[in-house]
Amino acid sequence: MREDILETKLEKLKNIQDFGMDSYPEKCERSLTNAEALERLSEISAGDPANITLVGRVKSARPMGGSTFAHIEDGTGKIQIFLNKKNMDEAKYKLFAKNIEIGDFVQVTGKLFLTKQKEKTLEVRDWKILAKNIRPIPTEYFGLKDEEALLRKRYLDLMMNGETRELFRKKNIFWQTIRQFLVKENFLEVQTPVLEHIPGGAEAEPFITHHNTLDQDFYLRISLELPLKRLLVGGYEKVFEIGRVFRNEGIDREHLQEFDHMEFYVGYWDFQKGLEFSEKMYQEIVKKVTGGLITEYEGDKIDWNQKFPIVDYFTQFKKETGLDLDEDLTVEELKKKADELRIKYEPGYSKGRMIDTLYKKTVRQKMIQPCFLVGHPLEVSPLAKIDPKNPKKVLRFQIVAGKSELCNAFSELNDPIDQKNRFIEQMKAREGGDKEAQMLDEDFVEALEYGMPPAFGFGMSERLFSFLMDKSIRETVIFPPMKSKE
Repeated sequence: MREDILETKLEKLKNIQDFGMDSYPEKCERSLTNAEALERLSEISAGDPANITLVGRVKSARPMGGSTFAHIEDGTGKIQIFLNKKNMDEAKYKLFAKNIEIGDFVQVTGKLFLTKQKEKTLEVRDWKILAKNIRPIPTEYFGLKDEEALLRKRYLDLMMNGETRELFRKKNIFWQTIRQFLVKENFLEVQTPVLEHIPGGAEAEPFITHHNTLDQDFYLRISLELPLKRLLVGGYEKVFEIGRVFRNEGIDREHLQEFDHMEFYVGYWDFQKGLEFSEKMYQEIVKKVTGGLITEYEGDKIDWNQKFPIVDYFTQFKKETGLDLDEDLTVEELKKKADELRIKYEPGYSKGRMIDTLYKKTVRQKMIQPCFLVGHPLEVSPLAKIDPKNPKKVLRFQIVAGKSELCNAFSELNDPIDQKNRFIEQMKAREGGDKEAQMLDEDFVEALEYGMPPAFGFGMSERLFSFLMDKSIRETVIFPPMKSKE
């Protein structure tokens, strides 16, 4: 900030203080919100001669000799105010005209009227300052335009752009709809630890932190899954959690290192019941957040007003790659196919990781309208129950639309011996260099040994919200992680 601008603003602050007005008072008064004043103009001006008091941030100010027009904005909307030295204390008028500017918070008292241009306006009889700004506020037309700067200083984005404020109101509707939908179905909302000795429930590299009192390293959770399934062992039948998870991975349109996540688990539900429930929940979310069942994503119209078709993973994989997952494919064969298709991969990738990489670059690229992708390979699903009709598959589905995976759901594995063996295979992948492979969680295996009922589990993140808004996930997080300035 230029020194001359700072000096001018500090001088105006001093003028207000020298006048005897507290420039940062603790108390303020408000009889109506701006929206209420606008709605009740005729009623107030005709039937009640009393003054009303409004508050807000100054968004524009146009002093013109002995009068000033300005706009103030509170959390409900913007209203015009009019000050004239003939209708109020002249010294107080001059104090406003010379020292109040865009960005200041003020309290104004007066009567509502309609201007000749039919704009609803408050004729101010008295005012006081609520907070003086000493840094120039970007304007709507000539302010910050750089996306990085807006994300780094989100408060300025919110201050200048009503569309951004509306975006996060919709995000609140998104999470509240999910919460209300599950509570109505008699789910119990719980909170489980963020710090874990062993991260599990997803394939992701975790963040590590240190607990000083216990003098032990902990991981920030990458999923909510394993603690919630322990609750099924303990006797609850329907549980869910909405919470922050952390994955030490790259940033792109669909990925962020920390994000809000929801998972629910239900004892005694089968795969088909989970399919039907999930479709109903997604249609409810889309309708409540967007007002309809047609959305747009990256130029494609997405129609949620249909029964989601079921797409078989193995069938589509063979169609797009020519490889049959029912055969005993080797890692070398998968890498050869990736090379043919010019798909990049890391040398240490396991068989499961290679299958997943090929799928994402081929099959998923053709999936635009909402569908259930079912029957994932055993190698990419260490926590799902094996399909009794095909031991190479698991009972898992993902809702996919617009080439994006928008949930992950399983018939949960509750065989402790099978679960331990799969963890051991994951550990081999870790030892081979796969940092995202899951760790062996002996305590979770022990919990399963006490018995967990047949169960269905479902997980989704705020990726769905960003999808519905047709924005990157970073744009739909109020304060996304950013690299600090040097």
